[in-house]
Amino acid sequence: MLTLQPHALQACGFLLLFCFSCLEADTLYNKCMNTKTTAKDFFLHLGLVISMYSGVGFLLNLLFSVIDSAYPKVAGYSYYTPSISLPVAALIIITPVFLIIASLIAKIELVDPEKKDISVSRSTSYLTLFLAGAIVVGDLIAVVYFFLDGQDLTTAFLLKVLSILVVLGATFGYTLSNLSRTLSSKTRMMWRVGAIVLVVGSIILGFTVIGSPRTQRLVRYDSQKVSDLQNIQSQVLSYWQMKQSLPTSTNDLNDDLLYFVAPTDPETGMQYEYSVISPTTFKLCATFNLDSKAQNSNSIAVQQYNMMGMNEKWNHQAGKQCFERTIDPERYPPFDKNL
Repeated sequence: MLTLQPHALQACGFLLLFCFSCLEADTLYNKCMNTKTTAKDFFLHLGLVISMYSGVGFLLNLLFSVIDSAYPKVAGYSYYTPSISLPVAALIIITPVFLIIASLIAKIELVDPEKKDISVSRSTSYLTLFLAGAIVVGDLIAVVYFFLDGQDLTTAFLLKVLSILVVLGATFGYTLSNLSRTLSSKTRMMWRVGAIVLVVGSIILGFTVIGSPRTQRLVRYDSQKVSDLQNIQSQVLSYWQMKQSLPTSTNDLNDDLLYFVAPTDPETGMQYEYSVISPTTFKLCATFNLDSKAQNSNSIAVQQYNMMGMNEKWNHQAGKQCFERTIDPERYPPFDKNL
């Protein structure tokens, strides 16, 4: 069954916003060519609107990802793992772009006060208010839906509502102040500092809850190692069912017809340690970076280990960890070669 996530709704919403901005921009450009609006004014205001829309969208996406990581949805069938890489990368680039464009427009208006009343400026401001209001309504509908559907916990619901009100409330406040022409140089600086604090604080919060880039990388390495060991285990089981004996090494599992090559450690490139203990028992070993049990129960690591059978049988400590497996002939009988 297909369900809509708030992140998907935001992505679709801001894609529509971009299209609306382009259409509005084309109309404004044609109307304003014979007025005081220059091509420079037009594209500066267009860049300001687009950078504001995209920045707000990625900021909400980041905050929702952090909330979903700290308070996972009740629906256990979802394999979704929050990632903050894209929104963080986008905010690192878009935030300075927005601040630079806003500063350029402020300097132009300071030199020529009449630029404050050009139609492209007022039109984009009203467009911002309209679309920001539409986003508030759309996001609140999505958040309330997931809460009423039992997928979001009460705390997650309240935090998402608070995120929407703070981020879009700030957007409303800045735009209204700009429309009313009450923004002094000091007030503009306060808004800029506030925007920087909000963005930087959200990024730091994201890394605190989900983990630093280095931690994410180590988690992914460990997750890949668990996946590789599972793959090798499955191939060893198939080998035993076919030949009624265990392979002497992982090289025996290589099969050109099935395009299978025994995986190697993604960090070192070395083969995983494999040894035969008895005719039906074998051991697989790998060196891990982190302790799986020490990870927070809501972290990416545990979510990945709980997906597709990566359960407690693959829990490990940091360092070398071995997993001993015994094949049950009654549960996994050898294949009948006469068939």
